[in-house]
Amino acid sequence: MQDLTVLVLVRDVEEILPRCLQSVAWADDIFCVVDPRSKDQSADVARKYTDHVVDHEFFNPGHQRNWAIPQIETEWTLVLDSDEWVSDPLAKRIQALVRDSNSVDAYSIKRDNYFFGKLIRHCGWHRDYNLRLFRTNKGRYQRKRAHEKILIEGDPPIASIRQPMFHDSYRSFSEYYIGIERFSTWGAEDLYEKGRHASFADLALRPLIRFFKMYVLRHGFLDGYHGLVLCGLAACSVFLKYAKLWNLWRLDKEGKVELSKN
Repeated sequence: MQDLTVLVLVRDVEEILPRCLQSVAWADDIFCVVDPRSKDQSADVARKYTDHVVDHEFFNPGHQRNWAIPQIETEWTLVLDSDEWVSDPLAKRIQALVRDSNSVDAYSIKRDNYFFGKLIRHCGWHRDYNLRLFRTNKGRYQRKRAHEKILIEGDPPIASIRQPMFHDSYRSFSEYYIGIERFSTWGAEDLYEKGRHASFADLALRPLIRFFKMYVLRHGFLDGYHGLVLCGLAACSVFLKYAKLWNLWRLDKEGKVELSKN
């Protein structure tokens, strides 16, 4: 049995995908799942690095990954986004872990995040660990549209890897607006399905609290203008999510709610 498959979701990322896939060229398999709505040459770019490229209708990341994981035949899976890449020290650490019979079932990996081209060292982003490496038969994603997490069978202890992966989160306002439109919609729909309503405090106070936590308590001001813009946009995203939740219940009264698939 081979050791490791890297799972990457692909849509309209032809410019940044090579950096991601080159960083894991050492893996036993790279499995790229392409959204058929992709308008660029992402699929062709992926095929330059792997033969394991499949089209599948996209609804949200968790749904797409849960479709893909049962098809993976290696003992281990590493999940990457197309705007992420693996550092050389991390590559060596992962290769050692997947060949070690004493390794635990799942690992959270430190992620260093770039925003508009600058490495963010505060705002809470400096403590960003993500569970991305796991034994394939043990992990599945939550049934959520936004900010879904991997659930590991048996709820075992999760170890951490300090060698970083990198994340070029947003390079322009247009990228940010596309992302936040999608994630605020998904987040609102998840809350709506739980029966959660948007209160006045959610709309008026939560955005301010998010800004205060990131900019003041988590020292976002030390990241200069990048930190100020990042914290401001994060507050706007919170407001947008709860405004959309309020709107879902408004539409609910009129019998006009339409949710995306989960």
